[in-house]
Amino acid sequence: MVDTLAFPIEKTTQSRLSQVDFTNLGFGKYYSDHMFIVEYAEGKWHSPRIIPYGDLSLSPATSALHYGQAVFEGLKAYKNAEGEVLIFRPDANAQRLNASAERLAMPALPEDIFINGLQQLLTLDKDWVPAAAGHSLYIRPFMFATDAYTGVRPSETYYFIIFTCPVGVYYNKPVRVKVETEFTRAAKGGTGAAKAAGNYAASLLPATLAQKAGYDQLLWTDAKTHEYFEESGTMNVMFVIDGKLITPATSDSILKGITRDSVLKVAQKLGIPTEERAVSVKEVIDAAKNGTLQEAFGVGTAATIAPIAVIGHEGTDYTLPAVENRTIAPRIQTALDDIKTGKAADPFGWILKV
Repeated sequence: MVDTLAFPIEKTTQSRLSQVDFTNLGFGKYYSDHMFIVEYAEGKWHSPRIIPYGDLSLSPATSALHYGQAVFEGLKAYKNAEGEVLIFRPDANAQRLNASAERLAMPALPEDIFINGLQQLLTLDKDWVPAAAGHSLYIRPFMFATDAYTGVRPSETYYFIIFTCPVGVYYNKPVRVKVETEFTRAAKGGTGAAKAAGNYAASLLPATLAQKAGYDQLLWTDAKTHEYFEESGTMNVMFVIDGKLITPATSDSILKGITRDSVLKVAQKLGIPTEERAVSVKEVIDAAKNGTLQEAFGVGTAATIAPIAVIGHEGTDYTLPAVENRTIAPRIQTALDDIKTGKAADPFGWILKV
């Protein structure tokens, strides 16, 4: 455990916890009582503090609103059988936040500020962490430029904030996805490997069009040829072909997902063959046609594993085997859930206990 950094804590005078229906949480519906904030100016981070969750006061000229210098992370905390709060892989999120910040010409945040701010925030708001199976506390750290300046240059000031919200299941059924061959999520040399706000803004129109066509999300393909898979919606994507777990290798156009990495490591420990390489649309569609595509799923913080039921490609829908008949994704999901909630030993050193 990282040594505690001392900073001011202003507790809310009126908790909203009693207003929460923990039997119907949804996702992003409720926000916990407090948030952690620290500011950057004159080349250093300063004034770390915990304050009641609430609105921010910003200039209309705030540069993040105009030029998109904004990055974020997503991670979760769980309760074990003893009621202790367990955070899953926060060090990996701190490191990826800084990798994203570097790509957008933003300052690095010292990892001890990230970890200690998060620990103290969850110590204060521990009662907001759900205990029910399948539920968790979603944690949103983010950094954005705060200069009140309309010239195009890297900002000289920034906010880093963490807030949290109790959440239930992200997807309540297997998803229908469409192979996207017109729009592009990210291109070589771009910001695809960064968890940048603008990446998600660019995905909204194609996703909306897919939903109007009867799909839940997209399977993104490479920008140059649209012949190779990259991601699935806002998640990494994996396929099981002939018993082997296959996923696109990360690149500067594919996010290095922490859930992706966790799934691969757990799969390998379970003895499941894995491959990280270029995965062509043709390979997957051919496997769907000849019956060797056994499973497909997205992997990400919100859903952990989101089974794919249907893949739409060039006007044809390919239905995958029923979820109840799948074996690999459920094994990995169970193993991960057991580590996250303390039911099983953590052989990877992923869990930080608050």
